[in-house]
Amino acid sequence: MSKDYYKTLGVGKSASKEEIKKAFRQMAHKYHPDKNKGDDSKFKEVNEAYQVLSDDQKRTQYDQFGTADAQGFGGFNQGQGFGGFDFSGFQNAGDFSSQNFDMGDLGDIFGDFFGGNMGSRGRQKVKRGRDISTEINLSFEDAVFGTMRNILISKQSVCHICHGSGSKPGTKMKTCQTCNGNGQVREIRRSILGSFSTVKTCGICLGQGKIPDEKCSDCRGAGVNRKQEDIKITIPAGINNGETIRMFGVGEAIKNGQAGDLYIKVNIGRHHIFKRDGANLHMDLNIKLSDALLGATYPLKTLDGDIEIKIPEGINHGELLRVRGRGVPQGSRRGDIIIRVLVKMPSRLSRETKETVKKLKEEGL
Repeated sequence: MSKDYYKTLGVGKSASKEEIKKAFRQMAHKYHPDKNKGDDSKFKEVNEAYQVLSDDQKRTQYDQFGTADAQGFGGFNQGQGFGGFDFSGFQNAGDFSSQNFDMGDLGDIFGDFFGGNMGSRGRQKVKRGRDISTEINLSFEDAVFGTMRNILISKQSVCHICHGSGSKPGTKMKTCQTCNGNGQVREIRRSILGSFSTVKTCGICLGQGKIPDEKCSDCRGAGVNRKQEDIKITIPAGINNGETIRMFGVGEAIKNGQAGDLYIKVNIGRHHIFKRDGANLHMDLNIKLSDALLGATYPLKTLDGDIEIKIPEGINHGELLRVRGRGVPQGSRRGDIIIRVLVKMPSRLSRETKETVKKLKEEGL
């Protein structure tokens, strides 16, 4: 009976390469013989399945014929896992560099056990400085219309004397003797699985391949130093309370790498009249009973000027009025002001007024 490699990895037949790789790593971690509850035979099965399903040609042949014989897949022999690598006990694993074995996919797994940087085939990550964060307080109006702010932040910045090179201005750079100008050094580590060859960034020149003939006196060759930096922030119109603005490359600098990012959390103060709901502003307006009955005109202070609104006669308590285009900007348009009318009832009535109300009552009003 042919082996079901999809079942071995716990994926469907339509699984993508990334899904297969993810499943393989999880299974390999689970069954690795060096782990407390590892399983040597399961580990070999997982490896065998991955070697087939991760290769487009082998996977196509497997899907078509449902088998992985020596002719189709390069030989999975009894007692061996893949590529002629003997997993029996791991005692005689030998040097991985001499095996037909893709360390790119298992690198992260072995790195967990041995502390090595077994990344895919020498691929190096770009060094990145630390992200930093801060908070700013804004008025309600500044949040609605947007504004510019300057803040002072203490952080690691590129040295203004050597401009990040770490070298004293006017002096030359010389080849790093530790890595011979390659920027990388190779390390050999030995374990029960054999010898592992890893490549790491040179700790002397930090991957540059050259070191200063004479270090910068201001940053002492680090290329960066801590200082206070004045940063200008653009606050977009309509920003919400608690939102975060991300400024790429404005975080802490690092030599021969990319600066981190700056995250700015926005705290918005309250307004004495308006409450915000998305692009609209809400408010209450108290009016007299007589104005509710007969209608009137009321002045209204908006965020960008004074206007007058008309109260229609016979308006009810709690009824809403809308002032269009005076709310929060959103793209090319603005929201509205929504006014809730509150009719203020008189606490005392004169004799004449009472008589008038009685007549209204008699008329069914």
